[in-house]
Amino acid sequence: MAFRLTPHERGFYPLFTRAAENIATAADELAKLVASEPPARARPAAAVRDCEHRGDELTHDIMVMLNRTFVTPFDREDIYRLASALDDVIDAMEEAADRIVLYRLGALPAGIAQQVEVLRRAAACTTEAMPRLEDLAGLESFWIDVNSLEDEADAVYRTLLGDLLAPPDDAPPADVLTVLKVKEVVETLEEAADAFETVANTVQSIAVKEA
Repeated sequence: MAFRLTPHERGFYPLFTRAAENIATAADELAKLVASEPPARARPAAAVRDCEHRGDELTHDIMVMLNRTFVTPFDREDIYRLASALDDVIDAMEEAADRIVLYRLGALPAGIAQQVEVLRRAAACTTEAMPRLEDLAGLESFWIDVNSLEDEADAVYRTLLGDLLAPPDDAPPADVLTVLKVKEVVETLEEAADAFETVANTVQSIAVKEA
């Protein structure tokens, strides 16, 4: 635990916690979307979009507080980086959901559900970790777990790309345009996993500096 002689603004902590909780909600809705048949995807996609809007509002609130605060709980650059990375996570989730609906994709590869499940687990880890920023206790497991999940996401991503771009010889011929559309979704979900890793690395940087 870090002890300070100078009082600092404590309002950042609940904002980061709310941002993480909002991401977890978005991940749950994204999981519903990829598990749904195409006609039923609009509602969870709209829910993910609503979460993205709430995320923008929370990011805005953090930035306003950062600009108005003289003594911050940790480095200003780390506050900015953490808020931006959390925003990047939900932006990528919303983009993936939007593309699935916009492109009118039919059945999705099973690997996309695996990608989303990894994101849900990373979101749960992040939601649990954000309240602990205030005393910096027990955070090491967070960045270890999220980095491990990002490795898992990378493996799923590579397998998906291989199956899309170099399908087995006995697979039915694929429509090139559909392959490109699915590839965009897969890459966007990978961007969300990468953003979670940036969140974890930023928390690690904060913990090291404040130790």
